[in-house]
Amino acid sequence: MKHIHLLFVALVVILYVARFWATQYKPELLENKWIKIAPHALAGLLLLSGFGLAFADGWFDQSYSWIIAKLFAMFAFIGLGMVSLKAQGDNRWYAFAGALIVLVYIVKVAFTKQAFFFLG
Repeated sequence: MKHIHLLFVALVVILYVARFWATQYKPELLENKWIKIAPHALAGLLLLSGFGLAFADGWFDQSYSWIIAKLFAMFAFIGLGMVSLKAQGDNRWYAFAGALIVLVYIVKVAFTKQAFFFLG
């Protein structure tokens, strides 16, 4: 289950960066129907595999604040990703950088299993 989840993480990140690049340099590529549908399908599969992983490994039996933190961070990543794909100029790049920072936070929380790893 873990490998499936990591595969979806990689696909979501690669597709997001590719869509950002296309938005900036080749917007006509974004007219393809599969490019409009794939991010939603992958995000749904990522979320489902994450829940499956959490239940299969019994993480809800322990302290699960880090899972909640990852979930909220995922919403932040999605929001910043939407802004980065729709905004213009510098705001687009700021939102892109913010999305990548949130992504790094999500990865760090996944490894440390601590929502506030930066405090201790």
